[in-house]
Amino acid sequence: MTTIIEIIDKLKFDDLGLPIPTNITMFSEEEQNDIYQYLINLDEHQKKAYRIAYQHLGTSFHIMRSNGFQDWKKKKTI
Repeated sequence: MTTIIEIIDKLKFDDLGLPIPTNITMFSEEEQNDIYQYLINLDEHQKKAYRIAYQHLGTSFHIMRSNGFQDWKKKKTI
């Protein structure tokens, strides 16, 4: 069985150059993969908006509830 640490290492969140919520380990492997896929597909404008939202919302920031993630998820399922 794969551990959460192995999943995080495999997905290379640190290489994205973006702030990653500390609660990322609470998500399932599939959810973490979705978050990673979402983040690697952000353009520079979207990355800037993500950083601002992360900074301004602090601990109340929830990436899977963000508008950007929700829009990306909808497009992914189409």
